Amino acid sequence: MTSPSSNPSSSSNPPAQVHELPSRLPAATGNPVIDSLNSARHITEVPCARNSLLYGIAGGLGIGVIRGLSANPMVAGNWAVGTFALISLGSWHICQAQMAQERKKVEQIIESMPRRKASSSSSTSPESS
Repeated sequence: MTSPSSNPSSSSNPPAQVHELPSRLPAATGNPVIDSLNSARHITEVPCARNSLLYGIAGGLGIGVIRGLSANPMVAGNWAVGTFALISLGSWHICQAQMAQERKKVEQIIESMPRRKASSSSSTSPESS
């Protein structure tokens, strides 16, 4: 006899791994210049890019203006560009890490679905909220 939690079809088929989302970016051609230009044209389709760039622009502008009050424009510009780069890269990295954690949680939920479904079907009375 087999128990309700053991499903022969689930043991033969490993659960689908969701590591990468399908990309809407153009396929790579192998030429770094063309690939970079194509990626720049489709920057809005890169996950987290829009928010990261907006945070970087706002931070760079703010620091540039504040630094411009006490230093010459070249120094203020350097601070603004540096701040833009640091904030953009930092917020993009944080967003990507959050997306990876979310993918792992979704994967764990998907893996646990058959077990939860089997255990709920074995109960005799449905639970009401």
